[in-house]
Amino acid sequence: MTDAPDPSPLERLREGNRRFLSGDARSAAARPVEQRRELQHGQSPWAVVLTCSDSRVPPELIFDQGLGDVFVVRVAGNVVTPTQLGSVEYAVEVLGTRLVVVLGHTRCGAVTAALDEALSPSHGLSSNLRALTDPIRPAVKAALAERAGSDGGGGATSTLSETEREEVVADAIRRNVASSVAALRTESEILDRLARVDGLVVVGAEYALEDGSVSFLD
Repeated sequence: MTDAPDPSPLERLREGNRRFLSGDARSAAARPVEQRRELQHGQSPWAVVLTCSDSRVPPELIFDQGLGDVFVVRVAGNVVTPTQLGSVEYAVEVLGTRLVVVLGHTRCGAVTAALDEALSPSHGLSSNLRALTDPIRPAVKAALAERAGSDGGGGATSTLSETEREEVVADAIRRNVASSVAALRTESEILDRLARVDGLVVVGAEYALEDGSVSFLD
C-alpha cells in the first residue's frame, strides 16, 4: 500500500482553515517550546501570506499553522508597495517559499476609507494614510463604475444607500486582492522568473469575518 502524497502548500492552507472552522485547530498550539528551539537558527516557511493588518485576521490562526510555517506580511488593505514586495521577494528568493497568498477580508476598513475618499474627497488624510488608500482607489473606482453600469448609468455614486455601499465595498475588496496579485506577478522580476521556471504560485483569497471561511479567488 503506497502512502498518500503530501498535500500541496495550498491544500495545507485549505485543510488548516477547515480545522479552524470546525474548532479542531491544533497546529498553532502544538509543541511551542520544541518549535522555538528548532527554529532559533533558521526558518523554512512553506507559504507567504500578504494580508491586512486588521486584528481580526491573524493568518496563523485562520489557517491553523504553527511557528515557522507561514511568512506573514501585513499592511492595512493588503496593498503592494516596494516594502511589501521586497518582503515577499525575500521569502521566495532567500527562504525558498513557493506559494504566495494575497488575503483580503470582508468589511475591510482600508477599502471602506478609500471608498469614502472617492465619494467625498477630503484634505484631512495624512500623506501616510493616502499611501494606503491610493493603491486601493483603482479597485474602488472599478467597483463604482460596475455599479453605475448595472444601473444603466443613472445612479449617482455620491448618494449610495447603505446596501449599495456594502455591495461596492465587497466588490472593491475582491478587486483590490486581484490588483495586489497582479502587482506581485508583474512588478517583480524575481517573482516573475520563479513563477515561470520554478513553480512559484501566486493566488488571491478572501477571509469572511462573518463565518471564518477562506475562499480562494483564483
